[in-house]
Amino acid sequence: MDKRPFIIGITGGSGSGKTRFLNGLLSKFSKEEVCLISQDNYYKPRDMQPVDIKGVKNFDLPESIDFEEYKKDILSLKNGEAVTRKEYTFNNPSANSKTITLTPAPVIVVEGIFVLYYRPIAQMLDMKLYIDAKDYIKLIRRIVRDDKERGYDLDDVLYRYEHHVMPTYEKHIKPFKSEADIIIPNHKSFNSALDVIVTYVRSKMV
Repeated sequence: MDKRPFIIGITGGSGSGKTRFLNGLLSKFSKEEVCLISQDNYYKPRDMQPVDIKGVKNFDLPESIDFEEYKKDILSLKNGEAVTRKEYTFNNPSANSKTITLTPAPVIVVEGIFVLYYRPIAQMLDMKLYIDAKDYIKLIRRIVRDDKERGYDLDDVLYRYEHHVMPTYEKHIKPFKSEADIIIPNHKSFNSALDVIVTYVRSKMV
Protein backbone atom coordinates (compact mmCIF):
# COMPACT_ATOMS: atom_id res chain seq x y z
CA MET A 1 0.00 0.00 0.00
CA ASP A 2 1.28 3.45 -0.87
CA LYS A 3 -0.37 5.19 2.06
CA ARG A 4 0.10 4.20 5.70
CA PRO A 5 -3.10 2.59 7.05
CA PHE A 6 -5.23 4.37 9.61
CA ILE A 7 -5.27 2.21 12.77
CA ILE A 8 -8.27 2.27 15.10
CA GLY A 9 -8.22 0.67 18.55
CA ILE A 10 -11.51 -0.44 20.07
CA THR A 11 -11.67 -1.49 23.71
CA GLY A 12 -13.97 -1.63 26.72
CA GLY A 13 -14.97 -4.07 29.43
CA SER A 14 -16.13 -7.59 28.66
CA GLY A 15 -19.78 -7.43 27.61
CA SER A 16 -19.67 -3.72 26.80
CA GLY A 17 -20.82 -4.43 23.24
CA LYS A 18 -17.54 -4.19 21.34
CA THR A 19 -18.51 -6.98 18.95
CA ARG A 20 -21.86 -5.41 18.12
CA PHE A 21 -20.24 -2.03 17.55
CA LEU A 22 -17.56 -3.67 15.41
CA ASN A 23 -20.14 -5.44 13.29
CA GLY A 24 -21.94 -2.13 12.80
CA LEU A 25 -18.70 -0.42 11.80
CA LEU A 26 -17.55 -3.18 9.46
CA SER A 27 -20.95 -3.28 7.76
CA LYS A 28 -20.35 0.26 6.51
CA PHE A 29 -17.18 -0.69 4.62
CA SER A 30 -16.03 -3.34 2.20
CA LYS A 31 -13.49 -6.03 3.13
CA GLU A 32 -11.00 -4.25 0.90
CA GLU A 33 -11.38 -1.06 2.93
CA VAL A 34 -11.17 -2.35 6.51
CA CYS A 35 -9.28 -5.20 8.17
CA LEU A 36 -10.20 -6.38 11.69
CA ILE A 37 -7.56 -8.00 13.90
CA SER A 38 -9.05 -9.24 17.17
CA GLN A 39 -7.28 -9.94 20.44
CA ASP A 40 -9.55 -12.98 20.88
CA ASN A 41 -7.34 -14.97 18.52
CA TYR A 42 -4.15 -14.27 20.47
CA TYR A 43 -4.82 -16.15 23.70
CA LYS A 44 -1.99 -18.42 24.77
CA PRO A 45 -2.61 -22.20 24.61
CA ARG A 46 -4.91 -23.57 27.32
CA ASP A 47 -2.08 -25.26 29.18
CA MET A 48 -0.35 -21.89 29.51
CA GLN A 49 -3.37 -20.05 30.91
CA PRO A 50 -3.09 -18.78 34.52
CA VAL A 51 -5.35 -20.43 37.10
CA ASP A 52 -6.95 -18.96 40.22
CA ILE A 53 -6.89 -20.40 43.76
CA LYS A 54 -9.67 -22.83 42.82
CA GLY A 55 -7.80 -24.07 39.78
CA VAL A 56 -10.10 -22.30 37.31
CA LYS A 57 -8.38 -21.02 34.18
CA ASN A 58 -8.49 -17.23 34.05
CA PHE A 59 -8.76 -15.96 30.47
CA ASP A 60 -9.31 -12.39 31.71
CA LEU A 61 -5.75 -11.49 32.70
CA PRO A 62 -3.13 -9.75 30.56
CA GLU A 63 -0.96 -12.85 31.11
CA SER A 64 -3.51 -14.82 29.05
CA ILE A 65 -2.60 -12.98 25.86
CA ASP A 66 0.37 -13.46 23.54
CA PHE A 67 0.94 -9.74 23.06
CA GLU A 68 4.16 -10.21 21.11
CA GLU A 69 2.35 -12.23 18.42
CA TYR A 70 -0.52 -9.74 18.41
CA LYS A 71 1.85 -6.81 17.99
CA LYS A 72 3.85 -8.62 15.29
CA ASP A 73 0.75 -9.31 13.20
CA ILE A 74 -0.50 -5.74 13.55
CA LEU A 75 2.88 -4.52 12.32
CA SER A 76 2.73 -6.95 9.40
CA LEU A 77 -0.66 -5.58 8.34
CA LYS A 78 0.62 -2.03 8.81
CA ASN A 79 3.51 -2.88 6.47
CA GLY A 80 1.19 -4.31 3.81
CA GLU A 81 1.74 -7.99 4.58
CA ALA A 82 -1.09 -10.53 4.91
CA VAL A 83 -1.46 -12.52 8.13
CA THR A 84 -2.70 -16.09 8.62
CA ARG A 85 -3.77 -17.38 12.03
CA LYS A 86 -5.88 -20.09 13.65
CA GLU A 87 -9.11 -19.00 15.30
CA TYR A 88 -9.06 -19.46 19.10
CA THR A 89 -11.99 -21.54 20.35
CA PHE A 90 -11.39 -21.45 24.13
CA ASN A 91 -12.83 -24.68 25.62
CA ASN A 92 -15.78 -25.17 23.31
CA PRO A 93 -15.39 -28.72 21.93
CA SER A 94 -18.15 -28.22 19.37
CA ALA A 95 -16.39 -25.26 17.74
CA ASN A 96 -14.22 -25.91 14.72
CA SER A 97 -11.02 -23.88 14.67
CA LYS A 98 -10.89 -22.01 11.37
CA THR A 99 -7.87 -20.57 9.62
CA ILE A 100 -8.17 -16.80 9.39
CA THR A 101 -6.43 -14.79 6.69
CA LEU A 102 -6.13 -11.06 7.35
CA THR A 103 -5.51 -8.85 4.33
CA PRO A 104 -3.94 -5.37 4.55
CA ALA A 105 -6.41 -2.52 4.08
CA PRO A 106 -6.49 1.29 4.29
CA VAL A 107 -8.08 0.98 7.75
CA ILE A 108 -6.99 -1.54 10.38
CA VAL A 109 -9.24 -2.12 13.39
CA VAL A 110 -7.45 -3.50 16.47
CA GLU A 111 -9.96 -4.86 18.97
CA GLY A 112 -9.64 -6.26 22.49
CA ILE A 113 -9.97 -5.53 26.19
CA PHE A 114 -6.22 -4.91 26.58
CA VAL A 115 -5.36 -2.80 23.51
CA LEU A 116 -4.84 0.32 25.65
CA TYR A 117 -3.23 -1.58 28.53
CA TYR A 118 -0.43 -2.99 26.38
CA ARG A 119 1.58 0.11 25.56
CA PRO A 120 3.42 -1.05 22.39
CA ILE A 121 0.03 -1.64 20.76
CA ALA A 122 -1.61 1.47 22.21
CA GLN A 123 1.18 3.59 20.75
CA MET A 124 0.41 2.33 17.24
CA LEU A 125 -3.20 3.51 17.34
CA ASP A 126 -4.29 6.60 15.43
CA MET A 127 -7.70 6.66 17.11
CA LYS A 128 -8.77 5.06 20.38
CA LEU A 129 -12.42 4.16 21.00
CA TYR A 130 -13.75 2.99 24.36
CA ILE A 131 -17.12 1.23 24.42
CA ASP A 132 -18.84 1.78 27.76
CA ALA A 133 -21.85 0.10 29.39
CA LYS A 134 -23.36 -0.35 32.83
CA ASP A 135 -22.14 -3.32 34.84
CA TYR A 136 -25.46 -5.17 34.90
CA ILE A 137 -25.79 -4.84 31.12
CA LYS A 138 -22.28 -6.21 30.65
CA LEU A 139 -23.09 -9.16 32.89
CA ILE A 140 -26.22 -10.06 30.91
CA ARG A 141 -24.29 -9.89 27.64
CA ARG A 142 -21.49 -12.01 29.11
CA ILE A 143 -23.95 -14.69 30.24
CA VAL A 144 -25.48 -14.93 26.76
CA ARG A 145 -22.11 -14.96 24.97
CA ASP A 146 -20.37 -17.48 27.21
CA ASP A 147 -23.27 -19.89 27.00
CA LYS A 148 -23.54 -19.65 23.22
CA GLU A 149 -19.88 -19.34 22.16
CA ARG A 150 -17.82 -20.93 24.94
CA GLY A 151 -20.09 -23.55 26.47
CA TYR A 152 -19.96 -22.21 30.06
CA ASP A 153 -22.95 -22.84 32.34
CA LEU A 154 -24.51 -20.04 34.42
CA ASP A 155 -22.67 -20.82 37.66
CA ASP A 156 -19.37 -20.83 35.80
CA VAL A 157 -20.14 -17.50 34.10
CA LEU A 158 -21.12 -15.83 37.38
CA TYR A 159 -18.02 -17.16 39.14
CA ARG A 160 -15.74 -15.91 36.37
CA TYR A 161 -17.50 -12.54 36.25
CA GLU A 162 -17.04 -11.95 39.98
CA HIS A 163 -13.53 -13.33 40.40
CA HIS A 164 -11.94 -12.78 36.98
CA VAL A 165 -13.83 -10.25 34.84
CA MET A 166 -14.56 -7.46 37.31
CA PRO A 167 -11.15 -7.43 39.07
CA THR A 168 -9.45 -7.23 35.66
CA TYR A 169 -11.80 -4.49 34.50
CA GLU A 170 -11.06 -2.37 37.58
CA LYS A 171 -7.29 -2.90 37.39
CA HIS A 172 -6.38 -3.26 33.72
CA ILE A 173 -9.17 -1.73 31.60
CA LYS A 174 -11.07 1.06 33.38
CA PRO A 175 -7.89 3.03 34.29
CA PHE A 176 -7.19 3.55 30.56
CA LYS A 177 -10.66 4.88 29.78
CA SER A 178 -9.36 8.44 30.10
CA GLU A 179 -6.85 7.78 27.30
CA ALA A 180 -9.57 7.12 24.75
CA ASP A 181 -10.19 9.72 22.08
CA ILE A 182 -13.90 8.92 22.11
CA ILE A 183 -16.00 7.17 24.77
CA ILE A 184 -19.12 5.57 23.31
CA PRO A 185 -21.97 4.82 25.75
CA ASN A 186 -23.62 1.53 24.77
CA HIS A 187 -26.39 1.20 27.34
CA LYS A 188 -29.13 1.20 24.71
CA SER A 189 -27.90 2.34 21.30
CA PHE A 190 -24.70 3.61 19.72
CA ASN A 191 -26.13 4.50 16.30
CA SER A 192 -25.38 8.22 16.45
CA ALA A 193 -21.81 7.61 17.60
CA LEU A 194 -21.36 4.99 14.88
CA ASP A 195 -22.44 7.47 12.20
CA VAL A 196 -19.90 10.00 13.46
CA ILE A 197 -17.09 7.43 13.51
CA VAL A 198 -17.91 6.15 10.01
CA THR A 199 -17.85 9.68 8.60
CA TYR A 200 -14.52 10.42 10.26
CA VAL A 201 -12.92 7.16 9.12
CA ARG A 202 -14.04 7.77 5.53
CA SER A 203 -12.36 11.16 5.64
CA LYS A 204 -9.08 9.40 6.51
CA MET A 205 -9.37 7.13 3.49
CA VAL A 206 -9.35 9.96 0.94
